[in-house]
Amino acid sequence: MAEDILIREDMGAITRLTLNAPGSLNALSDAMLARLSEEFGKLMLDAGQRVVILRGNGKAFCAGHDLKEMMQKRQAEDGGAASLANLFTRCSEVMQTIRRLPQPVIAQVHGIATAAGCQLVASCDLAVAADDTRFGVNGVNIGLFCSTPMVALSRNIPRKQAFEMLTTGRFFYATRAVELGLINKAVAAEALEAETLDLAETIAGKLGSAVRVGKRAFYDQMQMTQDQAYHYTGAVMVENMLEDDTAEGITAFIEKRPPNWPQD
Repeated sequence: MAEDILIREDMGAITRLTLNAPGSLNALSDAMLARLSEEFGKLMLDAGQRVVILRGNGKAFCAGHDLKEMMQKRQAEDGGAASLANLFTRCSEVMQTIRRLPQPVIAQVHGIATAAGCQLVASCDLAVAADDTRFGVNGVNIGLFCSTPMVALSRNIPRKQAFEMLTTGRFFYATRAVELGLINKAVAAEALEAETLDLAETIAGKLGSAVRVGKRAFYDQMQMTQDQAYHYTGAVMVENMLEDDTAEGITAFIEKRPPNWPQD
């Protein structure tokens, strides 16, 4: 029986999803997108899982779309217009679902993260990378401008740097990705798994309901004016403050003891 193209492991409150198509450098094929959509759908309803780690098997995190599969779609009577549009729509939906998940999603990046693979990193809430990882939106090098990856990339890093990446197709290493704000931390390759897990465990140790409401509010308020954002987040804080578990957390802090929070 063939091994699953996406492997899920639940480690207590932390879920690890491993892209498992090393032969294609974990390309975002139709099958990979379908499995990501399936597992994200399950996680959307799973209050017991507090953090998600997304990583790749083999030599790379993710090399982007499966170009061979995309070229095969061009054999259709319409030149592939319908199936390619469907592909980019489904990929965009997967990227946006990451933001809608109640759990923070951490990209654990190694090898390369290129084109839609770089988009995947930019779409995650947090990212830790091995310091020898290379990043790029290199579609322009083969005549395909990375227009959909541009959406997430340009919302992560400064405009001029994003445009330079998109128009030159040049690669850069993880230390530069930290400087630009694409990732949170660059670490030695041998420390990557431990550093990512440490970050996940730190977040998983917080009150789950507070992190869930906070993630939702974080992205919602970014789409608002400053006045709207303050009005909205004030209401969110009232909602959060009225929770019994939040009262327990504050009481525990005042009494200088650990909070007695549920383990959901």
